[in-house]
Amino acid sequence: MDILLLGGSKFLGRAYATEALARGHRVTTFNRGVSRTDPPGVEAVHGDRGNPADLERLVDGRTWDAVVDTSGQQPHDVATTARLLDGRAGHYGFVSSIHAFADWPAHPVDADSATLDCPGDLPPDQPFANALKAGCERALTAHFTGPAAILNCGLLIGPHEPIGRLPWWLDRIARGGRVLAPGHPDRPLSLIDARDFAAFGLDLAERRAAGRYVTTAPIRSTTTGEFLDACRTATGSDAELVWTPDADLLAADVSPWVELPLWAPATDGWHGTWQADPATALAAGLRTRPVLDTVTDTWAWLESGGRAEVSYRQLDTPLGIDPAKERRILDGR
Repeated sequence: MDILLLGGSKFLGRAYATEALARGHRVTTFNRGVSRTDPPGVEAVHGDRGNPADLERLVDGRTWDAVVDTSGQQPHDVATTARLLDGRAGHYGFVSSIHAFADWPAHPVDADSATLDCPGDLPPDQPFANALKAGCERALTAHFTGPAAILNCGLLIGPHEPIGRLPWWLDRIARGGRVLAPGHPDRPLSLIDARDFAAFGLDLAERRAAGRYVTTAPIRSTTTGEFLDACRTATGSDAELVWTPDADLLAADVSPWVELPLWAPATDGWHGTWQADPATALAAGLRTRPVLDTVTDTWAWLESGGRAEVSYRQLDTPLGIDPAKERRILDGR
């Protein structure tokens, strides 16, 4: 297959490109060429998808069996891309997000859940908002007439993760000592390796499958305790996990998700965080590896120089709790 990959090559895009090449496909990447070097073996075309002239240059005289869009953030850009690729691509796989669902994270969601109210014909350069992904989905379905798969992405982890949620926990566990562990060890998590996500996305492209797929690990596929134990195993650490109730963390002004990455307290507004149901994806063949395998591979990547790729930031906010703040909380337990 000839596959067009829209987006950077630093994490999920890299996973797609690597898997596609391993399957013997021919891959063209289209991105600005500023985040990471494209994987060896691809045809790299550099341009800005927000610039129609760059897109027109990309598609001039060309066709692809499938397009994979990991970078669509603005409905206007997705609409432009979908129009240009309609008739030039046999399948369109769009990486959306569970953020597109109207009830998430306050309530559980599945592939039939309503999405946020965002039109697909917004003008360009809208301020960041979760609703934009829902608008991108509408832009795609309005302008691409071939088979299209929408993959609502859950929490991605694995080697080359640029934000650093799993890397932060690995680094913290590796330092050892008493570690502030959030909530309860039996609290469920649903984490998906980017490599498993990409493999499933390519399966859909090869079959030209259409529809919506909540693409994350099965509900309760792992727990917070199993996740942190995996970090201890991978790093060889003897860290002591000090489990601390949500109420105590909130009383100490610990910010969920950011100061303790992946921590979603069992309070109003967070109940559905790890309750996105991937039933449609599982029925279509999604396979996910054990969390220990992903954690171990990520630690090996970090130790081999991967930290240089990690920002340890969520947008403009640094990830991780200040060590002095962590000690104050631990000293009170």
